[in-house]
Amino acid sequence: SKMTVKAVKMSCTAPNVYTKVPDGGWGWAIAFAFFFVEALTYGIIKSFGVFFNDLMESFDETNSRISWIISICVFVQTFTAPLSTVLSNRFGHRCVVMAGGVLISTGMVTASFACTVVDMYVTIGVISGLGYCLSFLPTVTILSQYFDKRRSLVTAVASTGECFAVFSFAPAITALKEHIGWRCSLLFVGVLQLSIVICGSLLRPIVIKEQEVKAQPPEEPTETKYMLENEQTRTSIESIDSGVEITTSPSNVPGKTKAEPKSEAPKEHVQILAENNSTPPEPKTKLLDFSVMRDYSFICYALFGLFATLGFFAPSLYIIPLSLSLGISKDRSAYILSAMAIAEVFGRISAGWVLNKQPIRKIYIELICVVLLSVALFAFPFACEFWGLMICSVFFGFMLGTVAGTHIPLLAEDDVVGIAKMSSAAGVYVFIQSLAGLAGPPLAGVLVDTTQNYSSAFYSCAAGMVLGAVFLSLVRPCKAGLCCRQQQCAEESAAEGGPELPEDFIEMDIGKAENSGKGGD
Repeated sequence: SKMTVKAVKMSCTAPNVYTKVPDGGWGWAIAFAFFFVEALTYGIIKSFGVFFNDLMESFDETNSRISWIISICVFVQTFTAPLSTVLSNRFGHRCVVMAGGVLISTGMVTASFACTVVDMYVTIGVISGLGYCLSFLPTVTILSQYFDKRRSLVTAVASTGECFAVFSFAPAITALKEHIGWRCSLLFVGVLQLSIVICGSLLRPIVIKEQEVKAQPPEEPTETKYMLENEQTRTSIESIDSGVEITTSPSNVPGKTKAEPKSEAPKEHVQILAENNSTPPEPKTKLLDFSVMRDYSFICYALFGLFATLGFFAPSLYIIPLSLSLGISKDRSAYILSAMAIAEVFGRISAGWVLNKQPIRKIYIELICVVLLSVALFAFPFACEFWGLMICSVFFGFMLGTVAGTHIPLLAEDDVVGIAKMSSAAGVYVFIQSLAGLAGPPLAGVLVDTTQNYSSAFYSCAAGMVLGAVFLSLVRPCKAGLCCRQQQCAEESAAEGGPELPEDFIEMDIGKAENSGKGGD
């Protein structure tokens, strides 16, 4: 038996068992894996602009049709988020991420042999897009399970993997294309992405087991506290001191239980406490609960995310074509994209540091960042030289980091939906974002084909960001107005019929009346 225990402990597939959230331990290996998963998913998506002109020349296609490759990929990645959750709960995070790595690599390698742009839609858009979803979301989920107090900091630092990937991949792939061509370079990227399978193998499941309740010695007083919980109150009753007969729910203890100090009281009391203190099973949550759509503040915030997403991916796709149209060399154009990625790292860290300050109205800080991001997008068409584009790219990358790293966590703030509805709101929010991810790059491509000017792509992104800022500014007023209406309704109901008491209070009053009647008899 001892050998069996050792074998289980040494097995890489066995789950890690802790008595509480470790805030470290094997979680550092998970953070390491998440860094590289970020680099090989979002980092590759944002670096795909280096292939843009090569695909246009090889397939003789327009900007808008080439843009559909990334649009379909981003849409499939966000639209299939519920599927990733279901598969992770059924088969485990490790198997799902490893399968996602295989899909990503298969799609990218197959795309290197594509004959038409439609083949790229299927290989990179659908196959790799599904793999991105299966690889990214489960890794984020299990990382949050290994950390509690350090969760925000570790997630923010590990998420910079995509920024470092863009910084390194853009010039490296550009140089590689000069020697072996774009098809072999794409094949190399696909083989490199197969290392996601190795990252997925590090995702050991975690099990949190609370310490067993030990029976107190008979010498100690056997006072027992029964916690009666409902949605609004928590009432504690000392059974021995009050002498009240307590009847528990049939789901916990069958029949009636009368607390009396007897010789075998410790065992009975420990069993009752363990049953009563155990949390009731949580109801199954829906993958996409659209009930949050009745919240006006969430509707405004979702519309902000919808329009702001128009400006998230298109600039990274069109910055290199814009620089080439201005006569800047390919090598220097790649450095512009790399500088944007490094600035995004500092933007993410700075936003996390500012938003951790207390007290602060985080929704207003987000609004200021979105407005400045709109200014950065409007500035791109006025840049005419290398250093002008470099300054605009650094400013845009920094502001993009402040918004991209905070817009989803802000759903947990009371100004939007609050922590209680965070999970369902995030699912609906990402689902709505997928629509903009599908339409953003092709819309910019249509404008470029119509005007024959890459600057028009940045105008469309800036217009979407401005609309997003307008809806973001309405989030706080909508929430304040809703709270005022709820308060007025509560005051009116209280004035008409008085405060409504929970059922538990009524039952307790009836119990007290019956006990007093028995005492009188």
